[in-house]
Amino acid sequence: MATPPKTARPATTAEQGGVSAARIRLGRVFRAESADYFLLLGTTIFLVVLGLVMVFSSSLVQSKIEENDFLAQAGRQGLWALFGVPIMLLASRVPERVWMRIAWPALALSCLLQLLVVATDLGVSIGGNTNWISIGGFQFQPSEAIKVALVLWLGTMVTKKQDRLGDFVHGILPILLVGSGAIGLVLLGQDLGTVMIMAAMLLGALFLIGVRLRLLLVPIVFGAAVFAIVAASSASRVRRITSFLQESCTSIDLEDCWQVQHGMFALANGGIFGVGLGNSAAKWSWLPAADNDFIFAIIGEELGLIGAVVVLGLFVLLAIAFARVLRSARTPFAKAVTASVMVWVIGQACVNIGVVLKVFPVLGVPLPLVSAGGTALMTTLFAIGVVLSVARDPEAAARHAARVAARRAARAKAARPRSGQAAR
Repeated sequence: MATPPKTARPATTAEQGGVSAARIRLGRVFRAESADYFLLLGTTIFLVVLGLVMVFSSSLVQSKIEENDFLAQAGRQGLWALFGVPIMLLASRVPERVWMRIAWPALALSCLLQLLVVATDLGVSIGGNTNWISIGGFQFQPSEAIKVALVLWLGTMVTKKQDRLGDFVHGILPILLVGSGAIGLVLLGQDLGTVMIMAAMLLGALFLIGVRLRLLLVPIVFGAAVFAIVAASSASRVRRITSFLQESCTSIDLEDCWQVQHGMFALANGGIFGVGLGNSAAKWSWLPAADNDFIFAIIGEELGLIGAVVVLGLFVLLAIAFARVLRSARTPFAKAVTASVMVWVIGQACVNIGVVLKVFPVLGVPLPLVSAGGTALMTTLFAIGVVLSVARDPEAAARHAARVAARRAARAKAARPRSGQAAR
């Protein structure tokens, strides 16, 4: 039997070319971008990883009770993250013109799906809100898709009407009418928390890109009035607001105080250093939505005040990253997209944490990038991917090519004297 050669077979020219081409293509994808790009990307991924760890810890008990599998919820969340992060990276490579081209179709499709939620039997009610649609056994939230579509659509409209943004009738009003129509479809599903975030996203983005506050005062007052009327029309919402206004509930058995009280108990139990990852007492069916709306309470209990402050710091860092991208944005589309996603993510984080700290009444909004929820995680990552696409440094490619050319020239110059010496 022949003895195999001890030396490896040298690569053929074709193989070397293929490896080189693959390396070049990979280099183009991950070539150096701006510091703002990497700050936003790095903070986002860090929050996603933290969220996966905390969803794993906070959902163990409930997953075992409901599905007889400790890892059911954590596994689903991990799968969504596994798809969501690559989608974010792919979205970061898409040019503005493509986003502007699909903005109207995306808004129309997402609104159609939300209409199916509120007008057909496909809608699914969870926690009193009809905000889910079930198709073929697969459930998702069209309202989250509307958020992303509104981001793209707002950027497109601001680009087209940039010369009329100082005119309320011809510039601002058409944007508000279409945006309010999309938000109104979500309101029909009784999800007042999401409606509030979307309204803040629309109005806040317009303000951040330079629309004068006096042009937005009437829409703000009108929106606040609608919010108050809708809140007052629901007995459960009135009870939640009433319990929020009380200094302390007189009975821990009072349903509307239970979640908030046990969220505070969890934070108090954590102290400064926490009880340790996985050692929460509140997640043992004491705290409803421990892996979702009240996951910040579990973070405070298991990781303590230090862990809670770290999470707050990460969202502050994320806000700084958004603000830096907004400041350096070169086009109206980039400014509008960045401003709207910034208000969405940072505003929703403030509301969620504020609810746990009893600064706001319970509104039922998750902590972005951290709470359990596949649709919310996927759409948030996609929206951040859009911001990353406008945060890319347009001169990075030229600088990268110049550096490569300089290195090649230096190597060629260094090789010439050696060649001359060898000839002598």
